[in-house]
Amino acid sequence: MTTKPALRISPAHSEQLAAWDGDEGNYWAAHPGEFDQSLHHYHQTFMDAAEIERAAVVLDVGCGTGQTTRDAARLASGGHCLGVDLSGSMLQVARDVAAREGVTNLEFRQADAAVEPFESQVFDAVISRTALMFFADKPAAFAHLADAMRPGGRLTALVWQPLERNEWVLDIFAALAAGRDFPAPPADGPQPFSMSDPDRVRGWLGSSGFDNVEIGGLERPFWLGDTVESAHDLIAGLMGWMIADLDPDARRRALDDLERRITAHQTPGGVVFGSAAWLVTANRSR
Repeated sequence: MTTKPALRISPAHSEQLAAWDGDEGNYWAAHPGEFDQSLHHYHQTFMDAAEIERAAVVLDVGCGTGQTTRDAARLASGGHCLGVDLSGSMLQVARDVAAREGVTNLEFRQADAAVEPFESQVFDAVISRTALMFFADKPAAFAHLADAMRPGGRLTALVWQPLERNEWVLDIFAALAAGRDFPAPPADGPQPFSMSDPDRVRGWLGSSGFDNVEIGGLERPFWLGDTVESAHDLIAGLMGWMIADLDPDARRRALDDLERRITAHQTPGGVVFGSAAWLVTANRSR
C-alpha cells in the first residue's frame, strides 16, 4: 500500500486547503459545467490575452476542473501544460475530462502554487482565471511564480473588480445575509476582491519580478443557470453556510428573497447578473 505524500502548503493557506480539498471543492467538482459557464463571457478574452504559442510550457494556477488548462494545451500543441490546484476532487474531474477529450500534453497536480518547488525558469506562460486573489502573501507568491518563469514570460490573470461593481455578489449576499452584518475580510487577504485595486496590483507585481504590467477593465454578463430553479439550487448549495445559523422561518425568508432576485434577472439566455473583472497581464523581468 502506497502512502500519499504530504502536500506542501503555505501555513497561511491551511484553511483554504481544508475548504477546497473538502466540501467546497467537492461542490465545485460536482458542478463543473455550471461554474465554467458562469465565466463564459470572459473566457475567450482571457485565453486570447495569454498569447500562448505552439511550443509554450504553461502553468495554470488554480486550474479547478481544468477548462483553462485544456484550452491552453490545445494552443500549446507542441508544448506542455501543468494545472495546479488545492482541490483533489476538482483535479480528478480535470483528468477525467482531459482523457475523454483526448488532450494529452498536460498534467494536473495537487499543489499550493505559492510554495510548490517548481523548476526555475521553465514556464513561458502562467495563467490564472479568478484564483490569484486567494494567495495570502501576494508579493511572495508572485515572486515565487516569477522565479519559475523564463525571462520575458507572460503572466495573464482574471481577477474581480471591487464588490460594488459585481451585481451577482451584491444580490446574493443581500438576500442570504438576511439583514445581518458579516465582518469584511482583510482587504489584501485571501478573498475574491483582494486584487480589486489596480494600483496595489501594479505595486505587488512590480516588486515581485514583473514589468510591463497592464490592467484592463472588463464588464460581462455573469451566468448562474438556465432557469430560476437551477440558479437558486446552485447558489443555495454553494452559499448555504450563510443561512445555516438562522431559524427555519428566517432561512425560508432568505431563500425566498434570493429567488425573487434571481427571477428579476431571468433572460432568454438564462439567469444573468452584471459583473466586472480586471484582465491583468505582465512579463517576467529579463
